[in-house]
Amino acid sequence: MDSRRPKIIIALTGVATILLAAACLLTGSVNIPAHQVWAALTGGELERETWRVIVLETRLPMMITAAVAGAALSVAGLLLQTCFDNPLAGPSILGISTGASLGVALVMLAFGGTLGAGWGQYASSMAGAIAGSAAVLALLLAFARVVKSGVMILIIGVLVGYFASSAIALLNFFATQEGVHSYVIWGLGNFSGSSLGRTGAFALVTLPVIGLSMLLIKPLNALLLGARYAESLGIDINALRTRLLVISGALTAFVTAFCGPIGFIGLIVPHVARILLRTSNHNTLLPSTALFGSLTGLLCAFISLLPGQGGVIPVNAITPIIGVPVIIYVILFRKRLFYFS
Repeated sequence: MDSRRPKIIIALTGVATILLAAACLLTGSVNIPAHQVWAALTGGELERETWRVIVLETRLPMMITAAVAGAALSVAGLLLQTCFDNPLAGPSILGISTGASLGVALVMLAFGGTLGAGWGQYASSMAGAIAGSAAVLALLLAFARVVKSGVMILIIGVLVGYFASSAIALLNFFATQEGVHSYVIWGLGNFSGSSLGRTGAFALVTLPVIGLSMLLIKPLNALLLGARYAESLGIDINALRTRLLVISGALTAFVTAFCGPIGFIGLIVPHVARILLRTSNHNTLLPSTALFGSLTGLLCAFISLLPGQGGVIPVNAITPIIGVPVIIYVILFRKRLFYFS
């Protein structure tokens, strides 16, 4: 393989990410000239002061949220796929995101959708999502100590996800109309509707956890060669699996609480990174997956804004269109791809 290929692809992805970030700042229901957007970002004078509010309190938070959420979900998906040696592992498959959704449903529906706005609603949703994902993680970790098969853990995760979905359906059935409406809107998933302050808090808690995942590159590479080989190097497999599940669960909980349950990104982006880079070496793959995730999140955000005055398309209406073809390609051509080797 050409040693320059990964560097070229990463450089092009970085450029594409910057361009998409700029496109998200320039796109919206209000037409704002590019030089006026730049003036709003740099504190310059504007023809209309309302443009500064639109750029700094609507478009910039959405752009940052999309980039951070995409990176977080993608890293979580990669950790889970390596942990279970399975290309179909992901936050949604293992029931972690559904558990986070159940936690938010308990909070929102128990209060009839009257949590209020601002920090109170954000903190309540975050607490519910963390509690829900933690409960699912605890179940998975308990089963992981008894069941050594990664495939069986995946099946248990799917079953837990179905159980959580059933609980959410029951909560919706007995909730007030206002509560159901609030939860349905939240469940559509979106990167918009947040202030710069709350987006900063979201990035502040999420980015350090992504950084923690980078410290696991060496044990992740050892795990690629098999559990016995990793153990021969002195790696505690159970402890490593616990760390991977906790990190991926935390990332999923943060994103779910802030953006709603976003599907497919955590599942497909690690595959795209492996296909383009032609490697499973986490020295390159893990940071590249975070970058590809940011690009994917920004792409979804940009597409969601295209209707302009027609509104914002829910993210979960976009991700399957991108994700399903990738998964079908992986299933059909997995033997030809650079997976877990």
